[in-house]
Amino acid sequence: MEPSSSVSVKLARTILSYTEVSYTEAAMSITDRRMRLRPLVGLVAASLALIPAAALAAPEGGEARSFDLSALDTSVNPCENFYQYACGGWVKNNPIPADQSSWGTFNQLAERNRETLHQILEEVGANPTAKTRKIGDYYASCMDEQAIDAKGLAPLKPALDRIAALKSKRDLPATVAYLHTLGTQALFSFYSLQDYNDATRVIAHADQGGLGLPDRDYYFKDDAKSAEQRRAYVAHVQKMFELAGESPAVAARNAQTVMRIETALARGALERVKRREPSNLNHPTSRPALDRLTPAFAWQGYFANIPAAKLASLNVAEPGFFKALNGVVASTSVDDLKTYLRWHLLRASAPLLPTPFVNADFDFYGRTLTGAKELRARWKRCVQAVDSDLGEDLGQAYVARAFGPESKQRMLKLVAALEKSLGEDIGALEWMSAGTKREALVKLKAMANKIGYPDRWRDYSALKVVRGDALGNSQRANAFEFRRQLAKIGKPVDKNEWLMTPPTVNAYYDPQNNNINFPAGILQPPFFDPKIDDAVNFGAIGVVIGHELTHGFDDEGRQFDARGNLRDWWQPVDAREFTQRASCLVDQYSGYTAVADVKLNGKLTLGENTADNGGARIAYMALMEILKEQPQEKIDGFTPEQRFFIGYGQIWCSNQTPEVVRLRALTDPHSKPEFRVTGVVTNMPEFQKAFSCPAKAPMVRENRCRVW
Repeated sequence: MEPSSSVSVKLARTILSYTEVSYTEAAMSITDRRMRLRPLVGLVAASLALIPAAALAAPEGGEARSFDLSALDTSVNPCENFYQYACGGWVKNNPIPADQSSWGTFNQLAERNRETLHQILEEVGANPTAKTRKIGDYYASCMDEQAIDAKGLAPLKPALDRIAALKSKRDLPATVAYLHTLGTQALFSFYSLQDYNDATRVIAHADQGGLGLPDRDYYFKDDAKSAEQRRAYVAHVQKMFELAGESPAVAARNAQTVMRIETALARGALERVKRREPSNLNHPTSRPALDRLTPAFAWQGYFANIPAAKLASLNVAEPGFFKALNGVVASTSVDDLKTYLRWHLLRASAPLLPTPFVNADFDFYGRTLTGAKELRARWKRCVQAVDSDLGEDLGQAYVARAFGPESKQRMLKLVAALEKSLGEDIGALEWMSAGTKREALVKLKAMANKIGYPDRWRDYSALKVVRGDALGNSQRANAFEFRRQLAKIGKPVDKNEWLMTPPTVNAYYDPQNNNINFPAGILQPPFFDPKIDDAVNFGAIGVVIGHELTHGFDDEGRQFDARGNLRDWWQPVDAREFTQRASCLVDQYSGYTAVADVKLNGKLTLGENTADNGGARIAYMALMEILKEQPQEKIDGFTPEQRFFIGYGQIWCSNQTPEVVRLRALTDPHSKPEFRVTGVVTNMPEFQKAFSCPAKAPMVRENRCRVW
């Protein structure tokens, strides 16, 4: 469903998430940084927990339900606009809360489950045990706003002094290494990654980074809105420098310096659509070759200050970016480089600095970029921070309270049914040759399933948490994760590792490990309800399962073989047939208008659209197999087939601010929720039959798109 694992930044660094989704560069790089993670819901990795709805008070916007008659808008013909039909009542009755930029069924579930984590953390914060002390102390420290305000910038002084002590460019790499350890994404990103060419081993990986705007294109788009956002960004950087003690004139000059450096870095960064092609990120490079690529940046000084001093080689995701980096370092004065580093330190630290910094940070990253009107309550931000930094410790507490083995067994049965359907679908494809089908079925059979939570919990004993030291705890958590990731280099891949925490409402496919992953947080209404009929469950969690399975065979996932290696296992004629069918989806989704002057990018969203379309098709196939053996009557006046599609449509009921719609259309590989619904059903003759739609109805495409 959404972001991948972070290395030099904690998973999603979620305390920075002023709305349900954090759209800073740090969070964005999580999605891009490891192409292998293919989640369901875009850039969101919400911190949630599974708990029976009856145990909680209804959250803002009401309780999430698997089939909600009140969500329907029966004044609309489903053949005219199925999203409005399935969700019109919900959209009308669920306005966006002031502290959110999006409000949908995912968010409702997030709020309900976040309250569960809140209850856990309040309890362990007040009465810690040896097992829960770390999460309790971390949460209590984050919540102590008065103490944070009283300290001012003192907790940041060691890092600021380190930057101030920079005397020459020869010392720059060591300083950047220090800042990366703290979680500050200055100049570039560095982390570990599975080798694209040998998925059994972990290698070092250098990638683009160091930007404060959400995407490289934000620096260059010439429309009025983009220009306005750039001006707002420069004003924000100036404001932060002023809060740090600089005069308005100096702060203004320094903000322009930051913008100039970041624009130069962005010019070398690879466009988001091109990053969807794995081969564009696969550039094995020797250490001498790296030195030749960036002679102005002394890599030995960087490697000597991180746990990777003896690297003989690494993968350089985008050599063009590092050429641009070399130009920036060579042409920029030491004083200007120090200004840039100070900004990124302030930006990364802002959520745990005194209130004026928090408010200023929200004003740009929350209000300006996403349209949120109010800063989220501190407890919500602190719950997310614990889930980000100590997610498997918090996950253990959650699982003990709320997740039973029966849910895991039900999910495994659902997955088996969907795998069977996908296998039959592949076997019946007329456009695929026998040899490629055999390889595809081998890959499907090898696909592993991870449900609920890890078999082996992460050990945080090396992470020091000090009650009362909020920023220090965050920095040490960053350092812990940075070292943990780099310690993998040169070692075999741990296929049991999870890249999302157990309370997360999301799911993902990992092409290099060839597995699908369903954290416990998503296994509840409206996605999964053991008390409701099969039709609704297959329309909701069934399509989610199918979506993740299909990711193994979308335009990116299909390039990895059953073992997770980047290898072309397709016959040329089959690859051409796939591309032709995928181009139909590119054209279809590129025709949808996201907001005002911005259309969806069908190339950026191709993988997710392929997964949505394939997932719905194979989930429907699996349901039909069940109905053959166990026919079902109408419920609430709807046939099982109709309930399947309504169940699917209602997991995407959503309201969004225009600002966040624009942001997602430009940066998110997932389509706008309404198009995830209508884009799917218009391609399915099964939908047309279920609702008796005439051939010329808007929800019936004349030339239907189908890959899987």
